[in-house]
Amino acid sequence: MICFRSSGFLVLSSYNSNIDNSQQDCKVLENLDDYKAKCSYLKFNNPCVSQGYVDYLHLFYCNFGRFPLLGHCLLMLWLLVLFYLLGNTASEYFCYSLESLSSLLKLSPTLAGVTLLSLGNGAPDVFSSIVSFMDSGTEDVGLNTVLGGAFFVTCVVVGTISTLMHRKRVQVNKPAFVRDVCYLLLVLASLILILIYGKINLWGAIAFSSMYIVYVILVYIVYIFWNSGGMDYMDSDSSYNSGLSISILNGIEKVEIDCLEEGNLEDEKGEEFRKCCFCLRISAPCSMLIRILEMPLYLPRRLTIPIACEERWSKPISVVSVALAPILLSVLWDLQDDNITFNTGPVVCGIGFLFGITFGVLAYLTTEKSNPPKKCLFPWLAGGFLMSMIWSYIIAQELVGLLISLGYILGISHSLLGLTVLAWGNSLGDLITNLTMTLNGGPEGAQVAISGCYAGPIFNTLFGLGLSLIVSAWYGYPSPVQIPKDPYLLETLGFLVAALLWALFVLPMRDMRLDGVLGGGLFLIYLTAMSLRLIQVVEPLQLHTFT
Repeated sequence: MICFRSSGFLVLSSYNSNIDNSQQDCKVLENLDDYKAKCSYLKFNNPCVSQGYVDYLHLFYCNFGRFPLLGHCLLMLWLLVLFYLLGNTASEYFCYSLESLSSLLKLSPTLAGVTLLSLGNGAPDVFSSIVSFMDSGTEDVGLNTVLGGAFFVTCVVVGTISTLMHRKRVQVNKPAFVRDVCYLLLVLASLILILIYGKINLWGAIAFSSMYIVYVILVYIVYIFWNSGGMDYMDSDSSYNSGLSISILNGIEKVEIDCLEEGNLEDEKGEEFRKCCFCLRISAPCSMLIRILEMPLYLPRRLTIPIACEERWSKPISVVSVALAPILLSVLWDLQDDNITFNTGPVVCGIGFLFGITFGVLAYLTTEKSNPPKKCLFPWLAGGFLMSMIWSYIIAQELVGLLISLGYILGISHSLLGLTVLAWGNSLGDLITNLTMTLNGGPEGAQVAISGCYAGPIFNTLFGLGLSLIVSAWYGYPSPVQIPKDPYLLETLGFLVAALLWALFVLPMRDMRLDGVLGGGLFLIYLTAMSLRLIQVVEPLQLHTFT
């Protein structure tokens, strides 16, 4: 039997005493050895993990207790599926809505790149961080996820790009590089002060997150300065004016957003890029099998997220998505609100059903079969943005809940899983995207990729982590948010700062050319940090085993 539960969707519950008690209950669960005892304990006590809609601990110990290997395999497989769903939802739905909104609002490439498109590319990290801060016992997961992602991108991704471009002797732009690295160091210094102080109030969280506004203004001022000076902005900062005709829907970094102003995307080039990106020739039967297996993952999102894109337009599906979206919202509201009684629950669902029917009829009467709507496009884009954001949040909830459950099952620290597994999974898209731009975009593509490797962590830290702190402080106001006392966070920050200083020292010394010296140093720093963290985790486990 699979145990489902209601979840605190879009509502912070970290200050409920029940959650604090459940965190204590998990300590008792770890001391039980027999799976039957753990199953009995889970049946008669509150769930240990508050995130998500599925109680994975109950599922593992009560359904697969006799076959733990099978349970481990299924949970790992589901973890991979959730990583895919989170990245795919961001690239196929969330990024499309943001791209279209930036085009509709006629934002400049620079502003669009550092605002809407940064949000689209950083969506997995942002939602994972917010979900982690929903529970007073898992803030360390959110902190380690953001720092782990920044550490992975600035070390592994930049190191790989530098190593691959060693023979081509590609030279990156110095002003843009120094600006982004120095500002990221400033952000990390602010975060170190917050961790040392151990708490932050609402106004402090707002001030920390507002540093991203300062960064946006700084980037825009540099953009205006170079343009007004009559200089080639491509030489100054190609990260916002790359000229690459690559679809943003494929998860490409914010740095190619100028295609929105330069005209329509060239379909042939976009298709060539897709082929280069994956370099896999799949036969027709295998492709059909993949589509069939993907259908249960595809249909729920496609039928509830409105899309007004000409390439993907289908009037029947669009009408259904507009009708089902309010119904899904009402069901989720019913599940998350524990105060809703048996009598008021159907009322909430009924209101959602009425809104869904109304919106569906309006969509059917105001749209054409062959083309998406040209007028009143904003409600479609806003609806698609809202539903893709909600789906991303749902998937992030399940992902974090599953990861924390695996931590209890395997006896691994949640912070370590956030620093490694969750950070690697969320950063995999950055690795593929930036490597593809480097290998296929020439010197210009390498510049774009390097700029994205430093601008992305700035956004994820200030917006993703900053927004999480703001929401937590808002719901706990006037009490400040207590930052978990984790010395390993400062250790990770120290290695991250060392990697940034190494890049800031080596590149100017080598005439801003990417080579193996930069890449080798970054790899060494990352491997040293991960090895040390692994030793710190393994030694206590061995001592516990011998005692």
